[in-house]
Amino acid sequence: MNLHEYQSKALLKAEGVNVPLEFMVENAKDAVEYAKIIHKKTERNAWVIKAQVHAGGRGKAGGVKLASTLDEVEKLSEAMLGIKIINNQTGPEGKLVRKLLVTENVFYQGPLPIREIYISILLNRNTGRNVIVYSPEGGMDIEEVSEKYPDKIYTEEIAPGFGLQGYQARRIALNLGLEGSAFKEMISFCQGLYRTYMKNDATLVEINPLVKTSDGHIIAVDAKITIDDNALYRHEKLMAMRDIFEEDPSELEASKYSLNFVKLSGNVGCMVNGAGLAMATMDAIKLSGGQPANFLDVGGGANVERVEAALRIILKDKDVKVVFINIFGGIVRCDRVAQGVVDAYRNLGDIDVPMVVRLQGTNAVEGAGIITNSGLKVHGVTTIREATEKIAELV
Repeated sequence: MNLHEYQSKALLKAEGVNVPLEFMVENAKDAVEYAKIIHKKTERNAWVIKAQVHAGGRGKAGGVKLASTLDEVEKLSEAMLGIKIINNQTGPEGKLVRKLLVTENVFYQGPLPIREIYISILLNRNTGRNVIVYSPEGGMDIEEVSEKYPDKIYTEEIAPGFGLQGYQARRIALNLGLEGSAFKEMISFCQGLYRTYMKNDATLVEINPLVKTSDGHIIAVDAKITIDDNALYRHEKLMAMRDIFEEDPSELEASKYSLNFVKLSGNVGCMVNGAGLAMATMDAIKLSGGQPANFLDVGGGANVERVEAALRIILKDKDVKVVFINIFGGIVRCDRVAQGVVDAYRNLGDIDVPMVVRLQGTNAVEGAGIITNSGLKVHGVTTIREATEKIAELV
């Protein structure tokens, strides 16, 4: 589950991480009132208005604006609310801006040079350890940094059971070239960052940019946190932060039925049981000349209701020209899947999208019989090769 920037910063602040003085608003009037509070506390006429959507690259898409007067705060807020942020992370449909973050501008003048830093925490699945990835080249995508400045990306792996050690936090500060008060604040910052990551069962905590201000303070100017969905049952407060408006409607519906679903941009809908088989099925579709329209794992406990829901979700995609159902009956029974397909056909009405069905394993014969006797226009196949040939023909 992704969090908004303002939500991520609230979690960070709770662990002692420095963040700018800022307020989330949903209208221009509140933006002005909170801008006045920021001015009173900072004594600066410098604000940043930031669109709150689940996507990076907001600045280039018009979702981050600077204001130096209260009149600008109001006009920029009014103009930003209701626009769509469209970039490579949002897809062509974009993300509608419903909330804004009014924040102080920490890029103020002072005795020291301002620096932007990148830092994140995530799991290194190869080693089974959490890893801190950081670079003195902040303010740009980490992919761009790795391409242009590969020698300026550092990592610090954390041993399970020990957590982030003091010497590791000091090494991070040293590699970033920090001195004096900024060095000390960076050590505290890293420790707070790691606590945030662990306490909230996060899979990613990313700060970009982390700014060393002109007076030597370390502040998280932007923040992104992703929470492990499988751990949400023990975080009621985090569950309340879920913004369903930021999620794909199909994926949201799939979650209600415990379906593992990810929408893609292809033309062949997939219904498979098991993540490994689902990935192999998508490869097979690509080899047939088609493009997968989704990843959908109905799971080992699939029943008639879940299969019907899965098929309904797939068919909502108008780009789907063929549906490929590829089930290996291990835990799940093929006859249950077949009955779900038949029920879905009857409940959904006229379905003009052709369907290729491959059932193997537990009760495969019974499942094939249900499909055959249903009178539906379904193409039954036995092997993956037969399936790809039929998909190619139908596409």
